[in-house]
Amino acid sequence: MARPQQDPQLRITEIIDAAETLFYSKGYHETAISDIVKKMGVAQGTFYYYFKSKDDLLDALINRHLSTLISAIIPVINSNNIIPPKKIESTLQDIFCNIHYKNELLFYFLYNDRTLHLLDKIYRQTKQLLSPLLLKIIDEGNQQNYFHVSQPLPAINLILSIIQSLLDAIYEKSSTELLLCQFKLAVDLIEKALGAQEGTIHINLAL
Repeated sequence: MARPQQDPQLRITEIIDAAETLFYSKGYHETAISDIVKKMGVAQGTFYYYFKSKDDLLDALINRHLSTLISAIIPVINSNNIIPPKKIESTLQDIFCNIHYKNELLFYFLYNDRTLHLLDKIYRQTKQLLSPLLLKIIDEGNQQNYFHVSQPLPAINLILSIIQSLLDAIYEKSSTELLLCQFKLAVDLIEKALGAQEGTIHINLAL
C-alpha cells in the first residue's frame, strides 16, 4: 500500500523544528545535515528536497521568528484605539519579549565569532521589516502632536541602533544593574529622537 504523501508545509516545519533543537543543543556549525535527518528518522534526500543547504534552512527559521514578531506588532500599529506613544512602547516590548525562546535567548547559538555575519543578517532583515512600521507610527504621532520628528528616517535608524545596543547587552549577559541603567538611557534617547515629552515612553525590561 502506498504511503500517504506528507503535506509539504508540515514536513518543512518538522525539519525546521528538528534543526532548531539541535542548533541550541549542539551549536549551528556543529550540527550537520546528517544529524537533522537522523533526529527525524528520514533519508538525507528528504532534507535536500525542501532545502538547498543548512544556511537555506536557517533563513527559513529566521523568517519564521520574524514573521511571528511582525504578526504581533501589526494589529497594534493598525489600531485606531491606541495612541502613538503606546504603539512605540508595545512595539519595543514585543521585540524584547520575543528574544526569549524556551529557556534560551533566541538565536543564542549564533552569538559567537564564527557566526557574527549571520547575526548581522538578522539585524538587517529585522530593520527592513520594522522601518516602515516605525515610520507609520511616527507619521501618526507627528499628525497627532505626540511626536515632533522633522526627519523620520534618521530617527528610525537611531531608534533601531539603540534597540540593537540593548539586545547586545542582553546577549552579552550584562548585569541586571547595568541593563536597567542602559534601558533608562535608551528610553531617554528614543524620546529625544521622537521629539516626545519626557516620561512618554516606558519599557519593562524582560530578563
